[in-house]
Amino acid sequence: MSSEITSVLDRQLLLQLGDRLKRLRQTQGMGTVDMAARVGITRNTLRAVESGDPATSIGTYLRVMSILGVSGELALLASDTLSPAPAGSAAALSRRTAPVVEIRVSAEEGRHRLQDLQSMVLHEEAIRRVKANPRLLATAKDTVTRWLQTGDPRSAGLWREWQQILETGTWRKALGRSRHAQQLRQTSPLATVLPADVRANILAQVSDLRKGVVLGVEPSQDLLPEDQ
Repeated sequence: MSSEITSVLDRQLLLQLGDRLKRLRQTQGMGTVDMAARVGITRNTLRAVESGDPATSIGTYLRVMSILGVSGELALLASDTLSPAPAGSAAALSRRTAPVVEIRVSAEEGRHRLQDLQSMVLHEEAIRRVKANPRLLATAKDTVTRWLQTGDPRSAGLWREWQQILETGTWRKALGRSRHAQQLRQTSPLATVLPADVRANILAQVSDLRKGVVLGVEPSQDLLPEDQ
């Protein structure tokens, strides 16, 4: 898998993190105004966090997690607890089998949620390429112009909005989780700029996610049994 292509798994993890932070806020009885004020961010930024926006800084996520009382989970990740022991150290030479930690990630919310995740990742990758290549941007603009001339008039309003997005670079309008953002992705010209192999790679990742992905550390085969 090319490291340049957006990881569907990473995107799903961010979406799940955003969902969890939103549920925690609601469980604690905090509205968006109160929460944003306590964190020191705008409501729009809080919405971005709760949408799992990858463009939002990790510092902002950390502040939200701190207010909600779950920053300890990141502290565990940042500590030496999950780091591999240096070769030759007492921990590495221990005869005890290292514990295995598994995290199962799957899109359990159903087919619609997975399709929206797929659409979002395809668009994030297309936008990354369009921003780096003016010729791809020109192709997308030409596509919208052609659709407005010959396509279904019922989609004309969304296509005109795409003209504005392509002209101004206001990409976030099409990357949210709102109903309107979904409609924009459904009428998007950006699918025409993705190479077939890139698209196939993303679709394959979505297929894997549908089955469920296991993340974990396999126990070393070289560890000696305890009774030796």
